[in-house]
Amino acid sequence: MEREAFHLHIFIDHFPLENDKGSQDLDSKLNLSREILDFVDGFRWDFGEKFVHYRNLNVGLQSQWLEAWWPSSDDEFAFVVEDDLEVSPLYFRFLKALILNYYYNQSNFSPVIYGASLQRPRFVPGKHGNKLQLDSESRLFLYQLVGTWGQLLFPRPWKEFRLWYDANKTKGIKPILDGMVTTGWYKRMGERIWTPWFIKFIHVHGYFNIYTNFMNETALSVSHRDAGVNYGKSAGPDSYLVDENSSSNLLELQPLSSLSWYDFCFREVVPNTIVKSFDELGAVLNSIQKLNKIILVNLPKASEYAVRNLLCHFERLAIGNYIFMGHKSDLLLDLARRGHPVIDVDQFSLGTKLYKSQKFQESSKGWTKEILVSASVVKKALELHYSTWVMDCNTVPLSSNLFLESPDPSYDFNTGKNFKLVFIKSSPDSSRIWVDDFLYKVIAMADSLGTKGSDSMVVNFVQSVDKLLEQNSIKYNKIDEMQFGLCIDTIDSSQTNLTSGKKLAFWSSNVEQEKAQKQLVELGMWVVDSDFSCKAVVCHQS
Repeated sequence: MEREAFHLHIFIDHFPLENDKGSQDLDSKLNLSREILDFVDGFRWDFGEKFVHYRNLNVGLQSQWLEAWWPSSDDEFAFVVEDDLEVSPLYFRFLKALILNYYYNQSNFSPVIYGASLQRPRFVPGKHGNKLQLDSESRLFLYQLVGTWGQLLFPRPWKEFRLWYDANKTKGIKPILDGMVTTGWYKRMGERIWTPWFIKFIHVHGYFNIYTNFMNETALSVSHRDAGVNYGKSAGPDSYLVDENSSSNLLELQPLSSLSWYDFCFREVVPNTIVKSFDELGAVLNSIQKLNKIILVNLPKASEYAVRNLLCHFERLAIGNYIFMGHKSDLLLDLARRGHPVIDVDQFSLGTKLYKSQKFQESSKGWTKEILVSASVVKKALELHYSTWVMDCNTVPLSSNLFLESPDPSYDFNTGKNFKLVFIKSSPDSSRIWVDDFLYKVIAMADSLGTKGSDSMVVNFVQSVDKLLEQNSIKYNKIDEMQFGLCIDTIDSSQTNLTSGKKLAFWSSNVEQEKAQKQLVELGMWVVDSDFSCKAVVCHQS
C-alpha cells in the first residue's frame, strides 16, 4: 500500500415512510434521524476523510451493502460493520497484518480468497444452521461462508460479485441453492437481505473467506443483535470481545499452505492437489480411498457440463473416493482449485519408465498417454492393495454403493465395454498380472486397435483391457450392461421404473451433448445450473 489512507463512509438509511402512521410518530422519527446526523457530524475521524451518505428513502439492508462500495483500484479494501456491532481495539492491527500477509505477500496470496470475517464462526448453513465444531488448534482457517458482522472485502472478488449480481438480477434469476438454510431466509424475506446472493455467487465460483477461531467464545467483532431485519427483538451479544491482553500472538499469521479450508457443509477441502508423477500418486490414493477402493475418472473429450453434473451426483451420493485425470486445461486446474484431486496426464506420463522406453516411443499415438496413465494408476493402486474403478464422464451413478462393491466378486476383472467401465479387484492374481509388461501390452493393444481404423475417441483404456484379457485367456467378467446400467441413448423417458435396479445411467460418446442433457433432464438426473454449479448443497453425516 503506497499511502495509508483510511476513509470512513457512514451510510444512514431513511426510515420507511408509512402513510398509516400519525404525524406525532413521524415527528418522533424525524427527531431521531436528526439526533443520529448530529452525532455523526460531531464524530471525529483522524485517519482519513469522513463521508456521510444520508438516504432520502428507505432502501433496506441489501442496498446498504451492495451500494456501499465500488473499488477504485486493486489496492482498495472495505471493512463493513453494521450499527449494532462492536469491534476490538485490536481489529485494525489485525486487518492490516492480514492484508499484508494474505493479499500482498505473493507466497500467501490466492485469488479465491474474497476477504476475512472478524466475527466468531458459529454455524454451518448446509446443515440447517447447525453449530460449527472446530478444534482449538486452528486459530485461522478458510470457510466459504460470508460473515456480516465485521467483514473485510477484497476488491476484485467484490467487483466480480457485483457484476454477477447485476447480470442475474436483471435476468430474473433467483439465488436459490437447495440444501442451504440461507435459501429459506431468502424465501421468507426476499430482497430485504443480500447474503443469499453472495452465498450463491461463492458457490458458483468456489471462493473462500478467512476466519479467526479464538477460545472462550471471543472474537474481534461482536454483534449485539439489535431488533431489525434479522431479529424480531434484541438478542444481545453473540460473543465476547478480544482485548489487548487476551491474545499475545494475534498478529502471528500462519502461511496459507498450513491453513485448513472448509466448504458450506464444513467438510475439509484440500485445494490444488495435482499429481504429476508416480511418486506423488500413493499419498493421494491413500487420502481418497474408501473401503480400499478408488475411482479413476477419465476427462478427455468430456464436456464441462457432463463433468460438473457427475460431480454433483458424487456429492449427492457421498462418493468421495475419486480422482480425475486429463491433459492440462482450464477445467482440470479449476477442478483441482476446488479441491478435487487430479492427475496431469502429460506431466505424469513423462516420468514413467514405459514412456521413456523405445517401444512406447515407436508405437504410441498422442491419446495413448491416457492409456499409460490409467494403467499406471491401477498398478499403483494394486501395490497399495486397493481395487480400482476406471470410468469416463458420460455416466451418472444411481447408487451410493456402486463404487464400494464388485460387480462380481468371483472375478478379479470386470469390464463394461459400452459404458466404458472396468473394475480391477485387488488380489494376488491381479497384482501378479498387472506388471510393467502387461502395461506395455495394454498400450500396444490400444495402438493396434487404432491402426485398424477405429476412432481414437473410443479406442480407450476399457476396450484395450477387455481385448487383451480375452486374447490372453485371462478369466474376467463381462458385465451385463442392460441389467447393470441404463443406456439413455434411445430410451423413452416417459416410461416408468426405468432406473429400477440399475446402478448407473450412461450414454455413448457419439451422442450429442444436447441430446444427452435433454434425456437426463427428463429423467431428473440433470442437477447443474446454467452456470456449471450444483443446484443443491448436500451435506452428509460425518
